[in-house]
Amino acid sequence: MTLRATGLALALLLTVPLHYLWRLLRIGSPWPKIFLGWAARLAGARVERVGVPLKRDVFYISNHLSWIDILAIAGQSGTAFVAKQEIRAAPVVGWLSTLNRTVFVKRENRLGVAEQINQLRDALTDNWSVTVFPEGTTTDGQSLLPFKTPMLRVLEPPPPAVLVQPVLLDYGAVAEEIGWIGEESGVNNAKRILSRPGSFRMKVHFLEPFHPRDFPGRKAIAAESRLRIEAALVEVLGKPLRPFAYAVDAVKFVPSDAIVAPETNTID
Repeated sequence: MTLRATGLALALLLTVPLHYLWRLLRIGSPWPKIFLGWAARLAGARVERVGVPLKRDVFYISNHLSWIDILAIAGQSGTAFVAKQEIRAAPVVGWLSTLNRTVFVKRENRLGVAEQINQLRDALTDNWSVTVFPEGTTTDGQSLLPFKTPMLRVLEPPPPAVLVQPVLLDYGAVAEEIGWIGEESGVNNAKRILSRPGSFRMKVHFLEPFHPRDFPGRKAIAAESRLRIEAALVEVLGKPLRPFAYAVDAVKFVPSDAIVAPETNTID
């Protein structure tokens, strides 16, 4: 763990000054993407990209297993993310999130959805790509939860030229070990992953994009995205998906249109 933490610190010392220099020169900075890609590797992930990520005007919709998801997807595409407001106050992580122009949302602010959608729409314009994890929490890699739809309101109606590209994250044989579920705290999870010996392979599948106008409304967009991710996951696993008992029995996830996510390890 110490060696990996040292590597992350050195990567920060190299990339953050260069990021600010690029910003000072008013040119696009590649350094958040580079750092997050390095961070994924330092955390043990050997990321393989499958498919072609759209470079701009894209709304990625992905399944969700771990905080490593963010490192892997951003390292391959340079996308920004939607994250819960609590992340912004977290030491180091919150600051790093702002470098990647993360959109922070308040889970308890049901009345502020419109404002959050406007922020997300602006982010999509500024960043060219934004990623959401509509399951609302992390799973074990062999399950898929119902997709929540509040953040997909940005696609009602869809901004001009924006496509939706579903993303499947496949951790292979280590999915259940890497998956961040239950009552494990963020700090303990990070320590566990960074202390894990050796490396592991994971694949980021950028699936075929579709035009949101072909599936009017956020519920239809969510359903189509989930259908494509589920089909790809079943193909990868070679068997039907496992019912995610933890999510049903312990988390008691909220209705699909609620913005409040389970009070455990939610990233989005």
